[in-house]
Amino acid sequence: MTETTLLEVSQLTSGYGKETVLQGVDLHVKQGELVAVIGRNGVGKSTLMRTLVGLMKTRSGKIQFGGTEVSDLPPDRRARAGIGYIPQGREVFPELTIRENLLVGEVANVDGDAPDYERVYRFFPILKERSRQRAGTLSGGQQQQLAIARAMIGNPALMLLDEPSEGIQPSIIKDIARNLRSLNAETGAAVLLVEQNLDLIVSLADRGYVMEKGRIKATLGPKAIRDREQVRKHLTI
Repeated sequence: MTETTLLEVSQLTSGYGKETVLQGVDLHVKQGELVAVIGRNGVGKSTLMRTLVGLMKTRSGKIQFGGTEVSDLPPDRRARAGIGYIPQGREVFPELTIRENLLVGEVANVDGDAPDYERVYRFFPILKERSRQRAGTLSGGQQQQLAIARAMIGNPALMLLDEPSEGIQPSIIKDIARNLRSLNAETGAAVLLVEQNLDLIVSLADRGYVMEKGRIKATLGPKAIRDREQVRKHLTI
């Protein structure tokens, strides 16, 4: 991990209609880091991710990525800048095959290099085995693997994952954590993770932020983010 800041968020506000959900969020992610955003349900974690990727409008504050402000850029421009997004609920294209879903991910690859399908299949071999299968017929865990792989095809510098453990059996969650750590080590891609699964948080994150009522209320360093009891108290309703 380098000391170069990849993502810098300053006093970010966003919301729905007249409701302001994010109340001046400050956070950063350095190159190569794996960072978790944790907190109870309804504190604004998913709103944060949707705002970072451009699906929700920034009302005030700044989002800087790679030293460039991207606050007003649409989602496709942010993807081409190097931000990969794996949404809550996965949102694969159910009527398309696995291969066709992965082809969609190529749109974000603007480096000029050929997409590295072999690397994707090395991490998720079942996607190669079933490349002609429609995505809608996959299990929840397999769809999550596909959603991560689709983001990988774009060769992002930063991957935003929103609740990747949701609706997935524990064995697959362990596989996802292992693959994300391996991907991080191999490619240097940073990860910003919104999650409530205790096991995934403590096994994956290098450090973390605690959200409460649309604000960052605490930061957790490397030791704290691996302390199960300390993390648990921020997740308990």
